[in-house]
Amino acid sequence: MYSGNMIQSEANSHRHKSISLLFSAQSFTAELLPRLNEDFEVHSESNIDELDAYINDQSIYTLPDVIILEVDDQLNCFSYITKLKKNVLLKGLVIILLGKDKNPEVRNLAMKHKVNDLYVAPVPAKDLSERIFFLVKFKLIKPQLSDLSAIDFNYKIPFPKRLFDVVASGTALLMLSPLFLVVGAIVALESKGPVIFKSKRVGTGYKIFDFYKFRSMRAGASAELTQLSDLNQYDKSETGATTFVKLKNDPRITKFGGFIRTYSIDELPQLFNVFIGDMSLVGNRPLPLYEAEMLTSNEWTMRFLGPAGLTGLWQVSRRGKADMSERERKKLDNFYAQNHSFWLDLKILLKTLPAAVQKEKV
Repeated sequence: MYSGNMIQSEANSHRHKSISLLFSAQSFTAELLPRLNEDFEVHSESNIDELDAYINDQSIYTLPDVIILEVDDQLNCFSYITKLKKNVLLKGLVIILLGKDKNPEVRNLAMKHKVNDLYVAPVPAKDLSERIFFLVKFKLIKPQLSDLSAIDFNYKIPFPKRLFDVVASGTALLMLSPLFLVVGAIVALESKGPVIFKSKRVGTGYKIFDFYKFRSMRAGASAELTQLSDLNQYDKSETGATTFVKLKNDPRITKFGGFIRTYSIDELPQLFNVFIGDMSLVGNRPLPLYEAEMLTSNEWTMRFLGPAGLTGLWQVSRRGKADMSERERKKLDNFYAQNHSFWLDLKILLKTLPAAVQKEKV
């Protein structure tokens, strides 16, 4: 067990601003910020709304290690903490609350919401710094990324690639607009529910965005997924568990949904994702949150360090084949992230149309 002196010694020898804080506690700014700025990399926001906007602009590699919030009079901070903990990519952040006075209700709510610590004014800046260091360094609340330290995590699509994406997706959206209207009408007539299915996906640098498809399943299909795990096409034999989910003969798919999935028509609304910059035409497929949260080890985070795409290496080489293994797909994704180029993208695009027609019911 570490003694207080050992922790202090360790803290003093490692204060090189490798720990980042997001601070929103106006009543404590003058009291704490000068000392915190000495020990950590601090970003300050004046209120929770601005803090939330800042977090939404970050990837997993630029997220803060610690969030420090002031307990407001209306206790809105606890609603926001609930929101943070519902996000699979944010629930591991250290959260520290600062209160103006002792309040049993606040203490009980802090315990209920499982915040890491609660301080009441006056807050000793030195003790707070030591506590932050302990929580981050000794509780290991974030994945260790030492093997990836030389990589630029803030990937940006090169300008020529982005220009091509905008021109190609914009042209395609214009030319395919009549088809969009016909498909949308049939989807609406066949079954109840929205024409466009929107879900949260994780793309480059673990950034989350809204992902669009024509709805090909009956309403409420997402809630049925856990009951259909035996139909998952990915092999579980390597690790005893699987990350990716793709069902064979999925019973949730509607009749017309099966048709548009066979010819990949359901994917066409993602041209809008490409046009607005969420994705590129070619890249690694953005993943649902429940898949992305399982890919945080050094071995597989590489796939998120390249562009997210409408089509990619996996789609043209293995898509629709029932003997696909999970490891094979992840290796293809990692290979593309490390080796993508104009010529590789062109090759993938040329192979996309024949690969778009699936022969297997997966």
